[in-house]
Amino acid sequence: MSDEYVMERIERLMNTKLSDWSSKKMFGGNCIMVDDKMCFGTYKGGLMARVAPEDIPALEKRTGASQMIHGGRPMTGYLFIEAIGFDADEDLEFWIDQCLAFNPRAKSSKKKK
Repeated sequence: MSDEYVMERIERLMNTKLSDWSSKKMFGGNCIMVDDKMCFGTYKGGLMARVAPEDIPALEKRTGASQMIHGGRPMTGYLFIEAIGFDADEDLEFWIDQCLAFNPRAKSSKKKK
């Protein structure tokens, strides 16, 4: 599944949920920003989902979901979802909803000076 196709699907869903969001090129994919915080994004043919850390054990049981690993370490609060895990629109919407629900609690990254 191409990132462009996934972004079209994401944009369609996001426009029904929020009016104030943006997309930014990051990590070799597209990052969806909400309230100046990374919410989720496309990554290596899948999704990088920023979710509540306490929900990860339950969410990892969903098809295609696994803990995000970066530099050999698990990334707290991030899951990687393979394309099979969001192939259906209702599955993509599920992941977007999980990310949007966590976004108000997520910390912003420090601004570069």
